[in-house]
Amino acid sequence: MLDRRIFEGVRVLDLTRVMSGPFCTAMMADLGAEIIKIELPGSGEEGRFFAPHVAGESTYFAMLNRGKKSVTVNMKSPDGIALIRDIAKTADVLVENFRPGVMERLGLGHAALQAQNSRLIYASISGFGQEGPYRDWPAFDLVVQAMSGLMHITGERDGRPTAVGESLADVTTGMFAAFGVASALYDREKTGTGRRVEVAMLDSLFSMLITALSRKLYTDKPVRRVGNRHPETYPVDSFATRDGDIVIVGFTDGLYRKICTVIGRPDLSADPRLATNIGRNAHEEELRSAIAQWAAGLGRDEAVAALRREDVTAAPVWSFEELLDSGHVEARGLVREGVNTKLGTIPLVGQPVRFHGAPGPDGPQRSPMVGEHTDEVLADILCLTSERIAALRAARAI
Repeated sequence: MLDRRIFEGVRVLDLTRVMSGPFCTAMMADLGAEIIKIELPGSGEEGRFFAPHVAGESTYFAMLNRGKKSVTVNMKSPDGIALIRDIAKTADVLVENFRPGVMERLGLGHAALQAQNSRLIYASISGFGQEGPYRDWPAFDLVVQAMSGLMHITGERDGRPTAVGESLADVTTGMFAAFGVASALYDREKTGTGRRVEVAMLDSLFSMLITALSRKLYTDKPVRRVGNRHPETYPVDSFATRDGDIVIVGFTDGLYRKICTVIGRPDLSADPRLATNIGRNAHEEELRSAIAQWAAGLGRDEAVAALRREDVTAAPVWSFEELLDSGHVEARGLVREGVNTKLGTIPLVGQPVRFHGAPGPDGPQRSPMVGEHTDEVLADILCLTSERIAALRAARAI
């Protein structure tokens, strides 16, 4: 059993807002890092205005900022910028997701801060990167889904391009940023020196489109929308039953033959036209019709049970309520207890990687109120007196 959490002793100066950056630093907070989140005095960061709200508190913000310390600093004030520079001297990691060039204009760029702290790992998250033709474009998740090609390949075959029903570009970028920071921390153990880490939302989402890229970069086949079926393999698709949808994954010849047995069509299994995936793709309509006819006569759970009896990979299409009621989320400990001053005990969903033998969080993680830890951090980390803190507050620097 380890006696410390993975990132215990790592201090992160968090200058991020909305989702991709906060998701990155939340993953680090889950593993024991001290996250000092800088927010605007009074209003806090933009994510606090995102719905849904309960008792005036954004539950979106609460989920993304678990386990962090909120410090309010006026970044338009020279004294405020000086405070951030002083905290950066003590930090192991800085994460920011301002538009390229903003941090340099504030005097908080990589070169300036690494000059005062050579061990600092400086992570920059942006929509399109620190250079390139779209460097200065504003980016939100929908913009990146649209430009990455993901929307173009998502949706029904004859329908309009469709966004994925979650902020996938933000989340994947946050994960890649956390991976980059962890890699840089490992590298620092060998070199003693920090480095800059740069992650762009478009790059992150583009790099995950493996099936589409393997088709586009290596063949002359068009990349297009195919609904719920796999673009290269059949039968991998969804089907309607009497009371809901199911998915079936028949990606090998053996699984295909088992599907034919389950649906009572041994003739399809013996048909030489369908013996290979190439043939099954060529005769997709015939296969889809046969499986759809079988599924339509059964209940959803009945159809899945029949397929699983033959060890065919299949599953029901669940709602969130069905997943939460399934017992799996509870068994895996995916939702845990947190705390907020206004909301009291709240549910939080942390990063899913398990480190066997490492301790988990010490009690419920806290979702902070705006500026809740300002005095504590300035006193403990910068050793400022209560009189100096009061003077900074009077000058509206904090």
